[in-house]
Amino acid sequence: MLTIQSAQDWMVKANEYMQENKAYLTELDQAIGDSDHGINMSRGFQEVVKKLEQSSYDDVATVFKDVAMTLMSKVGGASGPLYGTAFLKLSMAVKGKDTVDKGDIAAGLDAAAQGIQQRGKSTTGEKTMVDVWVPVVSWWNEQSEIDAADLEKTVEEAMESTKPMKATKGRASYLKEKSVGHIDPGSASSYYIFKSLAEVLA
Repeated sequence: MLTIQSAQDWMVKANEYMQENKAYLTELDQAIGDSDHGINMSRGFQEVVKKLEQSSYDDVATVFKDVAMTLMSKVGGASGPLYGTAFLKLSMAVKGKDTVDKGDIAAGLDAAAQGIQQRGKSTTGEKTMVDVWVPVVSWWNEQSEIDAADLEKTVEEAMESTKPMKATKGRASYLKEKSVGHIDPGSASSYYIFKSLAEVLA
């Protein structure tokens, strides 16, 4: 399901999406955040790819651990600790495995989603990246076979679902009603991460 190579390919593809959509993520963040999400995510994933290219790996867990540490140290704002925590939890869940199967990924994503919620003290419906990660975990657990196109559709719908929500967490919560009608930037960057995973699995 996920090998050392495909885990690295996932991050390379995620980086491509962060670079291509840097301006869009910044635009979303200008509406309800502090305007730096695009810059932070593009810089963070650029550094991730650089780190992976310079290293050699014996297991998938170490790939994700390096992703986590790089994001924590290179991404500013709340996103670095949140994404760093997600990949660290994912790494811990797949420790000691050469290849990672569907069940392992399910356990890893579940641990990652819980880590994000604990770190951000957030739950679903608060207009944060949690609103993408939790539905992905639910979807993953319901599948007997992973259909990449269906995964991408699920993630896109989850991201779009943040638009009508009123933010009650993070900087966007200061805007109260004015946060309604905008996609959450963290949900959008999470969408690109899972879109990349879907493409690698396909």
